[in-house]
Formats: sequence, C-alpha cells, structure tokens
Amino acid sequence: MAGGDTVSPAGPAGHIRSFVRRQGRVSHAQQRYHQEMMPRIGVPYGAAPIDLEALFGRVAPRILEIGFGMGETSAAIAAAHPENDYLGCEVHTPGVGSLCKLVAELDLHNLRIVQHDAVEVLRDMLAPASLDGVHLFFPDPWPKKRHHKRRLLQPAFLALLVSRLRSGGIIHCATDWQDYAQQMLAVLSAERMLENTAPDYAPRPEHRPPTRFEQRGLRLGHGVWDLLFRRRQDSLEPEDHRQDQLA
Repeated sequence: MAGGDTVSPAGPAGHIRSFVRRQGRVSHAQQRYHQEMMPRIGVPYGAAPIDLEALFGRVAPRILEIGFGMGETSAAIAAAHPENDYLGCEVHTPGVGSLCKLVAELDLHNLRIVQHDAVEVLRDMLAPASLDGVHLFFPDPWPKKRHHKRRLLQPAFLALLVSRLRSGGIIHCATDWQDYAQQMLAVLSAERMLENTAPDYAPRPEHRPPTRFEQRGLRLGHGVWDLLFRRRQDSLEPEDHRQDQLA
C-alpha cells in the first residue's frame, strides 16, 4: 500500500486513512487494461454485502488481499492456486491497471478487484465469516513515529477483519520493517479469537513468492517477517472442516 509524507485526513466514515491518494503516472498500458478489464473483473464499491458465490460463479475458498501494489504477487498466487478465489483491494490506479494486465495475460478466472478503501470494503461489502483467508503483504509502514497511528494493522481494524473470517481462516501478514513486525505480532497476539501458527514469526510459506523489491532487500541484508495467525473456533459457530492453511 502506498504512502508518503503527505498525511491524508480521516475519510467521511471517520476512520483514519492508512494510505495517501497520489497522482502517480498511469502508463498507457495500465490505463488501457484498466479500461478493458475492470468492467469484467472489477467489483464496484457498494454499501451492501456482495454474493461471493455469484461473483466467482462457484463455491471455493475465498482470500482477500489488502493493498496488492502492482499485483505481481497477487497474479502469481492466483495462477498457482486455481482452486481458490481471490479478491484484491487496492486504491491506486497504476497498480490496478498493472494487475488487470496480468490477469489478461495469464487468463486468470479466479481473481476480482475492488478499487476502494479496504476498511470500507470489509465493513460494508463482506459478510461475517465469508472469508477463508486474508493477505496483508508489505503494507505502508508509516515509519515516522508520529504517523504510527496510521498503520493499518490496529486492534479495531483487526477485530473487523477477524469477524469476516471463518473458523480456521488464516491472516497472513508480511513486512520488511522490524518495528512494524513487532507491532503486528503484538496486535495479532492480543486478539483473543486468533492463535499463532508459529512460536512468533513464521518462515515464508512457499505460496508467497518473494517480490523483486524483497529479494533486493534480502541481498542487502534487510529482514522480512511473516506472521500467520488462525481464527479460533467460535463456540457459537458450527465446526468448519475447511483446510487450515490457504494460499
């Protein structure tokens, strides 16, 4: 998810924005694929839950990706796991156009895109217990201490996220900022409806391909931290027999 020094105000819904709307350059190809593909794979924002079975035309595990950037990882995961359905959420047009291009080139049928604020998508468009997994890869770290409150993974947001997960559903986070990794671990560990799948940080799962940026950072000695937490069984929810680990 993109960021910068220009801090955007809270939106009309009252929550603090974790992203900055930038007027980044949109390439000709990104614009063309955005115009061609979004009518086919785009999901307009609406203040009512969407029917995911109707959207994808089948019953399958459903994974939400929040802030997919330029979409390379999203496309690679969707291509490698056609048995799952993926809903990507991103606000920036260059990234949306880039992923649209990859969807067309790879002929992916299991990926849809919402170009809107993820908080409002979760709150308004996704029903409780409708997701089998969530990917939050390399969100904006807001490195300046005075901006830490704008980091996306906060207790209130996490509670909303957990409410949209089925029992056994996985939240998979990754960051290359150590202090954000520590905050993520603390916030995730404090949520009573989650359990860690590792003693603390998890090894990078094979289903998350390293990005070019990440590979460059690793060559320079930078760290990357993955966290995988599972939603506990709710005492009021019937036993769910879906697989525990989802790509």
